[in-house]
Amino acid sequence: VESFGREMDPAKTKEFVSKLWDQSVVPTIAEYIRIPNQSPAWEPDWAEKGYTQKAIDLIVNWIKSQNVADLKLTLEVLSEPSRTPLIFMQVPASPGFEGKSVLMYGHMDKQPPLTEQWEEGLGPYTPVLRDGKLYGRGGADDGYASFAAISALLALHNQGQPHPMVSVVIEACEESGSNDLPYYMKKLTPRLGEVELIVCLDSGCGNYDQFWLTASLRGVCGGNLKVRICHEGVHSGDASGIVPSTFRILRHLLNRVENSETGEFLLKDAFTNIDPKRVTQAQSVAKALGETVYKRYPFVNGAQPISKELHELVLNRTWRPQLEIVGAEGFPSIATAGNVLRAFSEVKLSLRVPPGVDAGKIELLLKEVLEKDPPYGAEVVFTPEGDPADGWASPLLAEWLEQSVNAASNHFYGKDSVSMGEGGSIPFMAMLGDQFPKAQFVITGVLGPGANAHGPNEFLHVEMGKNVTSCVAHIVRDFAKQIQK
Repeated sequence: VESFGREMDPAKTKEFVSKLWDQSVVPTIAEYIRIPNQSPAWEPDWAEKGYTQKAIDLIVNWIKSQNVADLKLTLEVLSEPSRTPLIFMQVPASPGFEGKSVLMYGHMDKQPPLTEQWEEGLGPYTPVLRDGKLYGRGGADDGYASFAAISALLALHNQGQPHPMVSVVIEACEESGSNDLPYYMKKLTPRLGEVELIVCLDSGCGNYDQFWLTASLRGVCGGNLKVRICHEGVHSGDASGIVPSTFRILRHLLNRVENSETGEFLLKDAFTNIDPKRVTQAQSVAKALGETVYKRYPFVNGAQPISKELHELVLNRTWRPQLEIVGAEGFPSIATAGNVLRAFSEVKLSLRVPPGVDAGKIELLLKEVLEKDPPYGAEVVFTPEGDPADGWASPLLAEWLEQSVNAASNHFYGKDSVSMGEGGSIPFMAMLGDQFPKAQFVITGVLGPGANAHGPNEFLHVEMGKNVTSCVAHIVRDFAKQIQK
């Protein structure tokens, strides 16, 4: 039976991880950024185009080029007809540390490029390393995850530290709702052991100064709301004043579900009772971040956030429903717009809902409320997106894990860790919570101020990536100690 003998040396971890990242990880992520492997929702012909496979080959070849033979790492690319592939890796437990296991998660598919919106000199598929930040689509969300997971395991091995069995899954469909993941997880379950620690590397951080854990995730639902008043557009000088504007009808309908003055969502079924512990958590986040809570966003000069109560902004972002219009049709560009009363207006609604709210029910409630009693007898149709995802709240940290994450954060940042809710969604987490009810969760990531996942000018904060990797290595080591006890 292996034993710990000496403690894992944070200075050695930092040196090893930093060298590996500088010499190998960062250059390889830069090559990954060059590959336009959009998620299937935006690239239905992904298999024919071959970019997903190209990205997988890059990741797999990098892993094989590392010192993984000594880890006894096995690697498979699982694939099925009509499903996106999945990278599955596994490192067996050190002798005496069998039984309980670790599951690590990340993804390698990307959001659309938004090429025209990037700053001059930057682009979604042109990696640029500037001031410690690697710019390009997918580097931070979530291309770095594969490299961080393997780097953490190599850091353990470098210091001769024993470890439990560790499985790593990297999916290719997360940005499209993780539709294929449940299928693969069901197949893999017998091989995963007794999972009691889950590490997700696809989340955010409030700053780059300490280790961050995600305590909750919002769910998401939505659909397309279309208002039609005529069979075709007509001269606005002739028809306005007689034929109602579809845009005005659209505004009227949206006022049923959102207060246009305050942004408050009006359907009470979309709210949940916020536990006082979550309020305290939000206050701690607000204290740690200060005005960064809102200054992290690219406001224009003079613009202000919804509120100046910082902890209320945190709660708005994590534990309250929020509606956004993310797309529109029926509107010509300004350059081509004539004096025409348009026949229809259509918008795409995206609603974030807090943990504990059934996103599917809210999606159906939206349809009921928006289609009822249409103004002027207009043709109003709300088409649900049909793939709602519930939010999720992490179980409270066990004492050993709370101590471990704080110790790791102090080792590599000089500050305690912070837990906060995230406004985004990771559908996989709720599924894992159900599948592994005994598991503790370390949901973390590198998406901090300015990183702008899904938007233009996305970047990977390299030093944050290194430190997250180092923290994960030490947390896995501490989990192994619990097995030995």
